[in-house]
Amino acid sequence: MRNALKNLAVFTAFLLLSACGTYFSQPFSQQQARTGETTPHTNRLTQLPLPAEPVVVGVYNFKDQTGQYKAVENGSTFSTAVSQGGTTMLIKALEDSRWFTPIERENLSNLLNERNIIRSTRSEYSGQPNNNQPNLPPLLYAGVLLEGGVVSYDSNIVTGGLGARYFGAGGSSQYREDRLTIYLRAVSTSNGKILKTVYVSKTILSQAIDASLFRYVNFQRLLEVETGITKNEPVQLAMKDAIEKAVESLIIEGIEEGLWATAEGKDKDEYLVEHYNKEKVEDESTLLYDRKQFNDPYKNSFSFGGHLSLFSGDYSKKTLSGGGALGYYRDLSNYFSLGMLFNYNNFRGGEDWSRSFVDYSINLQSDLLPFDNITPFVYGGPGLIYEVEDLEGSELRSSLYGKLQAGGGIKFRLSRHLDLALFAEGNFALTDALEDIENGKRDDFYYNFGLRLHYKFGLR
Repeated sequence: MRNALKNLAVFTAFLLLSACGTYFSQPFSQQQARTGETTPHTNRLTQLPLPAEPVVVGVYNFKDQTGQYKAVENGSTFSTAVSQGGTTMLIKALEDSRWFTPIERENLSNLLNERNIIRSTRSEYSGQPNNNQPNLPPLLYAGVLLEGGVVSYDSNIVTGGLGARYFGAGGSSQYREDRLTIYLRAVSTSNGKILKTVYVSKTILSQAIDASLFRYVNFQRLLEVETGITKNEPVQLAMKDAIEKAVESLIIEGIEEGLWATAEGKDKDEYLVEHYNKEKVEDESTLLYDRKQFNDPYKNSFSFGGHLSLFSGDYSKKTLSGGGALGYYRDLSNYFSLGMLFNYNNFRGGEDWSRSFVDYSINLQSDLLPFDNITPFVYGGPGLIYEVEDLEGSELRSSLYGKLQAGGGIKFRLSRHLDLALFAEGNFALTDALEDIENGKRDDFYYNFGLRLHYKFGLR
């Protein structure tokens, strides 16, 4: 019983220390109404410089165009996956930016009816058939209409998790990502021309963590403990964040096109556009699933590195040894390059056999994901193995053999000029005499495992 309680205490402590912050903020009482939450782009909108002149805009409808219903595990539901209040969110974002003066157009009929009621009431209850009361002021008209909507809601674009259980104790974690996409365009009311269109996407993350203990602590006494938490990013906040990002993009791209300007002048306009374009280039170089993309501008590289060698010949005992390498690579295209390598290898085998070789090879290499920070690669080609051995301190004997080489690995982009490659390769000699023993029909071969550092230079 004591050991079981000890295990339970250790398990509980581990759970509390490893759980996320949300676990310690569980709701144990009712919460009062509060001002709505902000998003990172709310602050960016409110901190934009003031415009030279606010633009009067009308928003008739910014609606959900996906037709997507909320996903459930069992049964069906008629609840929509996306909030139907997109127009209200867009108008709030326009107000926060201070660049636009939004006017009521979503419920225009209600506004017109109310104005008719005002006119009728004045006429009937003024007491004078020809009263001199002023007319209602005219309605503002929009110089620009904002159109668009939520065009896509993709569920479960990424799902996954991790779990383990041992002797009745274990835990697991799961995650899921959805994706929301909106388009927003500005239309001139004078000629119907589409002035600018922007496109924004936002992922929505859901996470679940659970842990449990299932253990017999004594005869016919079973202890079972379970705990966990699920955290879902609110779709409404994700939609609000995407709309605010779209409004920010529309403002700055409009500045770039000369549609409007800041009150601080041309220098401020250029500053906003420059920083926005840098961010846009980074966003456009990131694919779905947050894969960073880079177009490598260099076509040449020198490499150097080290490796471990395992020689497999006619000796039954195989011993690891070391070596080094130098090389030069030239890109033929984004996916293919030609490499020339010089390797020094010190092979060992048997009880005391040791011999040094150098080899030269020409390889055609293919980077499978050349625009990613991490890319697998494969290569292969012919080469030569060269041996120089001093016999009894006087006689020199040189040998030259052919070989074939094939390998692969993973390359990591460290900086603009440096890549680090981890590789494994097989070298197949076209002879069985590397260790001066010819036995059987199989030629000698050896494996190299190591790393190379590539320094890139020479613009394309």
